[in-house]
Amino acid sequence: MKKAVFLDRDGTINKDKGYVHLREDFELLPGAIDGLRLLQEKGYLLILITNQSGIGRGFFTENEYLDFQDWVAELLKEQGVRLTAQYYCPHVDEDSCQCRKPGIELFERAQKEFDIDWTSSWAIGDRKRDLSICDYQEVRGILLPGQDDGAELENPNIVRAASLCEAAKIIGG
Repeated sequence: MKKAVFLDRDGTINKDKGYVHLREDFELLPGAIDGLRLLQEKGYLLILITNQSGIGRGFFTENEYLDFQDWVAELLKEQGVRLTAQYYCPHVDEDSCQCRKPGIELFERAQKEFDIDWTSSWAIGDRKRDLSICDYQEVRGILLPGQDDGAELENPNIVRAASLCEAAKIIGG
């Protein structure tokens, strides 16, 4: 079985400017590349799991999202980071689907597809819902600064870090 880090995108890897889908709006967070490289060097699969309700709201199409995400993956690759896989939910909260975080369908799909060992894996995000898998499996989580600053962390397997780079250092030891 393999170990993985489940990563949110907006607010974790790049600045969350709201429905980021244009190249000119994409801005990597400080230390993001260094953190991703460290995780990769430690042998973790890098699995992107992201809610993209801009599709469901009609702000951009699914094809526009996929083209943009291909560009993001290429940008990361040029800097030595290879995303193992990318999963996204195009729905809005009102759709009540299981693929939208805090639902765990996308995590489970990745686990089956890549034979991921929950107990040696982590989730990183800037919202508690990005770490929802930690409430269902023995995955440890790291909450970054974001909309849930100050929120109580009920799960003892979730800690806070100031950045993706700091989170990677926690994981990498």
